[in-house]
Amino acid sequence: MTETRIDPALVEWTGLNGLPRFDLVKDDAFADGFAAALAAHEAEIDAIAGNPEPATFDNTVVVLEIAGDELSRVSALFWSRAGANTNDTIQALERDVAPKMSRHYSKIGTNAALFARIDALWQARETLDLSLEQVRVLERHWKGFVKSGARLAKPEQDRLAAINETLAGLGAKFGQNVLADEKNWALLLDEGEALDGLPDFLKDAMAAAARERGEEGRFAVTLSRSIIEPFLTFSTRRDLREQAFRAWVARGENDGETDNRGIVKETLALRAEKAGLLGYENFAALKLDNTMAKTPEAVNGLLMQVWEKALARAREEEAELAALIAEEGHNHAVMPWDWRYHAEKLRAKKFSFSEAELKPYLQLEKIIDACFDVAGRLFGIRAVEKTGVPVYHPDVRVFEILDRDDRLVAMFLGDYFARASKRSGAWMSSYQSQHRLPLRNGAVGELPIVYNVCNFAKPAEGKPALLSLDDARTLFHEFGHALHGMLSDVTYPSVSGTGVARDFVELPSQLYEHWLTVPDILTRYAVHYRTGEAMPAALLDKVLAARTFNSGFATVEFTSSALVDMAFHTRGGVEDPMAVQREVLETIGLPASIVMRHATPHFQHVFSGDGYSAGYYSYMWSEVLDADAFAAFTETGDAFDPAMAARLKAHIYAVGGSIDPEDAYKAFRGKLPSPEAMLEKKGLAA
Repeated sequence: MTETRIDPALVEWTGLNGLPRFDLVKDDAFADGFAAALAAHEAEIDAIAGNPEPATFDNTVVVLEIAGDELSRVSALFWSRAGANTNDTIQALERDVAPKMSRHYSKIGTNAALFARIDALWQARETLDLSLEQVRVLERHWKGFVKSGARLAKPEQDRLAAINETLAGLGAKFGQNVLADEKNWALLLDEGEALDGLPDFLKDAMAAAARERGEEGRFAVTLSRSIIEPFLTFSTRRDLREQAFRAWVARGENDGETDNRGIVKETLALRAEKAGLLGYENFAALKLDNTMAKTPEAVNGLLMQVWEKALARAREEEAELAALIAEEGHNHAVMPWDWRYHAEKLRAKKFSFSEAELKPYLQLEKIIDACFDVAGRLFGIRAVEKTGVPVYHPDVRVFEILDRDDRLVAMFLGDYFARASKRSGAWMSSYQSQHRLPLRNGAVGELPIVYNVCNFAKPAEGKPALLSLDDARTLFHEFGHALHGMLSDVTYPSVSGTGVARDFVELPSQLYEHWLTVPDILTRYAVHYRTGEAMPAALLDKVLAARTFNSGFATVEFTSSALVDMAFHTRGGVEDPMAVQREVLETIGLPASIVMRHATPHFQHVFSGDGYSAGYYSYMWSEVLDADAFAAFTETGDAFDPAMAARLKAHIYAVGGSIDPEDAYKAFRGKLPSPEAMLEKKGLAA
């Protein structure tokens, strides 16, 4: 029997500054790569567990931290490709690999000999003279084993492993179904009244999308948020807006092969069973056990406090839109496909500017430059773009991140444009995380290699990519996550960068968004793509004055989704998830004119894996923190105050999960925040 080999391109990264050689990575190499890497990791785990020497932090925890390097590399490349540039081969392998990976980690998590070593160290932790970071690392491993079922009897361990394996497969299928629905639907339009009201930038993006589908000379409305949202905002054709909107909200709910409702039901039942096996009242209690919020009651308390204020504001906004519709001589209620269109008209009326007027000043290139400039002024780093470097798609860009002394601190990749092979949304991830441990190859530590993925509409050849204000915020948000990874300064990889509590991980990203609308940044980088002139002061003032416009709508969209997520996961198995969704929305009084930001059948945060399951609230929890954190700068009178920036870097961006998040925040701010600053930022304060 021949030994399965790993293609060197998957694990020996010989590109610029240790980047993978993406041009040498072949889709058909992943299956053998995973097989060999999983076997190698299993052998490493057996060696740690079978060490005859008594357990020490070095011979158990440290070795565990650096074990599985080949598997980490194969996985990083594969999941990057599965999310950002997938195809039939990758999707088939994803459905196969996800359960195998779950099975592999379940076996590790229930390895009795290995847990005995970890448990011995945990019980003796106060006598081991460990640093604070080492205690956090040990705690993370110990709790990870406990939540993997290490203390369960063998039959329960086997059942838990089977549940996890099934959940992994369901999550992969859920995401693929949503991608298929997005990829397979398009509303193709021709020149004429069907395009009435659409600005040039949107028509260009729709023409490019049609061209990608082989429809040269036509215009495609797709379900990419970068096209569907501006179409709903500007199209004068109410019938077409309704048609597109209904397709958008029906993703995953189409009574065919890609229908996700059965997957949701099975997922919720298995999650509830998993929580029960591990001794928790429900899945939300399990997921919140190691977070800042700690309990479902605390989460729902914050969500309902905000909901009441947001709903009242949304009702006021709806009344204004209804009045505008009546003024125009129409006799229909405000429906979800009307809201963005008439809200845009109302904004133009109230603040004398429209999104179409603003967009020519928000060039993707300039907003990227703004992201880098803010990072330089706050943290002393700069980005140098490198061309001719192999990447996984021609649109991907590569940057070296250097410190004040021109030392390389990270590599950053940006992948900004929507395409059919990329799942929707925006995210940050990494190929490798920063740490300072010695590796088996003799190297000490690793350089963070971080990437951002977005889904902005790609412009026609020779034209600039223009962003909406929300797009620009998304770019800043994801780069805030990237900075969390790139500025990490810890010893151990498991607490590096974004390795923090779920409801703390959004703080660095949401906080970074604030600098987009600092007047000095907008004045410098919001320049007209044709004339190069800065955004006029009058328009800038209007943009800043309108920051809380439509905040009731946006907050209701989000909070309704978070409340449904919590309802799903504080109950047992749910017989009819869509009935639960309807029940929750009726109970809280969601207006008929607004829908959840993410309806259940395409709620990828929650059902494509369990990353944000019982955790979608965390964006709002972190928003309480980010509003208070930015207030620390405004209180100094300088958005780039050097002393405050140094504290921010040291206590928030650099420490990862090496200290408790509450302690990290108090070290930066001196106190924990209340929701008031967040409500004021949203314009919802009493």
